[in-house]
Amino acid sequence: MEIKIVNKSSNPLPEYGTEHAAGMDLRAFLMNTVTLKPLERALIPTGLYIELPVGYEAQIRPRSGLAIKKGITVLNTPGTIDADYRGEIGIILINLSSIDVTIEHGERICQMVIAKHEHVKLKDVNEISQTARGDGGFGSTGIK
Repeated sequence: MEIKIVNKSSNPLPEYGTEHAAGMDLRAFLMNTVTLKPLERALIPTGLYIELPVGYEAQIRPRSGLAIKKGITVLNTPGTIDADYRGEIGIILINLSSIDVTIEHGERICQMVIAKHEHVKLKDVNEISQTARGDGGFGSTGIK
C-alpha cells in the first residue's frame, strides 16, 4: 500500500526501524529545542501531512525506548489520524519523569501504525446476550 505524504521538515521520511516493525518512527520538527518539566506536556510538530485512504487510520503510539529511558510518552495513546484529516501531524508528548527532559529537532519521538478499521451501525436494544464472563472487568480474572 502506498500513502501520499508531504514532508515540510528537514527530516527524512518516516521509516520502519526493522524489517518486521509495525510502526514507522516520526521525528520532531523544531526550530528550537523543547524542554518538558515533570508532568508538562507539549504539542510537537512533525512537518508531515498524509493522505490516508478511506477505511484506514494512522495510530500514533509512544516509543518504548523514550518511555523507559526518559519517561516521555504520547499523552493520548494511541492518537488517531483520520482519513479526512489534512493538517500537520502533531504529537502530544508528556514528561512522566521527575526531571526536565529536552526534545531536539530530528529526534524520533513516536511511532505511527497504519491500521484498517470498520464503520459500524449501532442497533439500540434493551439487552445483550450473556457470556460466562458477564460484566466482570478491571482485574476480575485475577493477577496470577
